[in-house]
Amino acid sequence: MKTQTVHKIRVDVSTSYIEDQSRPDEGRFVFAYTITIHNEGTIAAQLLTRHWIITDANGKVQEVRGEGVVGEQPHLQPGQGFRYSSGAVIETPVGAMQGSYQMLADDGAHFDADIAPFRLAKPGLLH
Repeated sequence: MKTQTVHKIRVDVSTSYIEDQSRPDEGRFVFAYTITIHNEGTIAAQLLTRHWIITDANGKVQEVRGEGVVGEQPHLQPGQGFRYSSGAVIETPVGAMQGSYQMLADDGAHFDADIAPFRLAKPGLLH
């Protein structure tokens, strides 16, 4: 018997290094990331808040919490997606981000949509 997940959010990420805004000699490395959030569950859900943990290669951690994403709190029907772009600034050419979105489903359930760790890296440094 196949059971369908009621609350399931998939998060896809792509990143890029923004060379013209970065200042490596000043310890400033700027990255853009594009997030696509997919509601793969059977019930609509709204993204209420976000929580990011950004870590650079020196182990410096920045935690970011806030309402919504890019000023929006998207309400996703089953099968619907939402895409947005944002950025992060770290002090090293390599770092990582991970986090979660706090969601509210139409059935009243609160749940977290986890964002798996992903790498921020200046091109040419890692193979």
